[in-house]
Amino acid sequence: MTIHLPANPARADVLAARPTLWCNPEYRTGAVSDTSLPVRPSHVDEAQANWSRLAPLLETCFPELEASRGAIRSELIELTTLRDALGYRGEQFGKVFVKADSDLPVAGSIKARGGVYEVFVFAEQLATQEGLLGKHDDIRKLAGQEARALFSTYTIAVGSTGNLGLSVGIAARALGFNATVHMSADAKAWKVERLTKLGVEVVQHEADYTVAVENARVVADGDHSIYFVDDEQSRQLFLGYSVAAYELSDQLRARGVPVDADYPLFLYLPCGIGGAPGGVTYGAKKVFGDNVHCFFVEPVQSPCALVHMMSGSEDLVSVYDVGLTNRTEADGMAVARMSAFVATVMRNMLAGVFTVADNDLFKWLGLAHSTQDIRLEPSATAGFAGPDFLVNHPAGKRFCQQWNITNLENATHVVWTTGGSFVPQEQYESFLEQAARL
Repeated sequence: MTIHLPANPARADVLAARPTLWCNPEYRTGAVSDTSLPVRPSHVDEAQANWSRLAPLLETCFPELEASRGAIRSELIELTTLRDALGYRGEQFGKVFVKADSDLPVAGSIKARGGVYEVFVFAEQLATQEGLLGKHDDIRKLAGQEARALFSTYTIAVGSTGNLGLSVGIAARALGFNATVHMSADAKAWKVERLTKLGVEVVQHEADYTVAVENARVVADGDHSIYFVDDEQSRQLFLGYSVAAYELSDQLRARGVPVDADYPLFLYLPCGIGGAPGGVTYGAKKVFGDNVHCFFVEPVQSPCALVHMMSGSEDLVSVYDVGLTNRTEADGMAVARMSAFVATVMRNMLAGVFTVADNDLFKWLGLAHSTQDIRLEPSATAGFAGPDFLVNHPAGKRFCQQWNITNLENATHVVWTTGGSFVPQEQYESFLEQAARL
């Protein structure tokens, strides 16, 4: 079908696949408290409690978590030389940080917060249901042989363009589950190879991400021994990501960085289907309230969240519906249609969406490497455009005026870098070569 997007200053740029900023006209204060939503702020606290309870098991399964006592956390890095290279020298850009989920342990991307969480929560629920884990038992019992024997009779399945599949596959195999990852045609070969070496069955589909997820769901629906991690509909994934907001709050507090009406916080979150950035946004709104403004960022040919939310349609709108190709080097963001679950939660909570060109992703990747030795994959660099859009783009200026943000020199910008540390060196060097050519 063909969709005609409503009149909006960003419309022409979106349809022509030019970088642009769209600000959400339905954005409002207090949206996180909307009782009609399928999630509640209290669910973020429950997810944080789950992470804490699972921490000893995570530490047992993943020795790299020993130093953090089973917590999966990333550093908050203030930009210095990279800030200058990006053109953010002026005081009007406030403070600029990277939230380096590109270096997250276990899975090397933001998906460790969601995929690992959902698999381990399911394992605990299954073991409890089967009488293997009692209320007062040590959670580390789930790393033992009896638990592995139980888990080996189940398969964890997921549809993925890459990083979610990695996180789910790694977590599932660590506990002894079988694992199947349905991947789209644009999945990177190194991610397929890494999963295969872990003993994960990889099923590649000739179509895009949406088809891979649909096929995974069909297979799981017909077999009770398959647990499907549904990136389009999963509350568990969403809530696993949401807890990152508490981590960010602690890190900003430790650095003496205030967040309040006079010191606003802006988050820039790369978006594929929307689960990870949506979860982080929801958590951030719970923790920081109306003092945080969250923006998704998408490739110019794959802005699934932007076209759907701009359309105002109740039915999901695909990038194909507006004549875009969904072709991008940012494999984790090559998604034609956003999650309906995330769209519902974000309707009044997301400040806006901006789009970026693939060439800029590689340019920023090269700058991050050469100036501050930050290792990223192309999709993880997308948020670097955020401060410029907010400060200099007409839509950004209108947003600040509408929300009475007159003190941008006091603002804190956090660019969420979502993946990169697991990229094989040969592949990473090819990224740098492409960056150098640009």
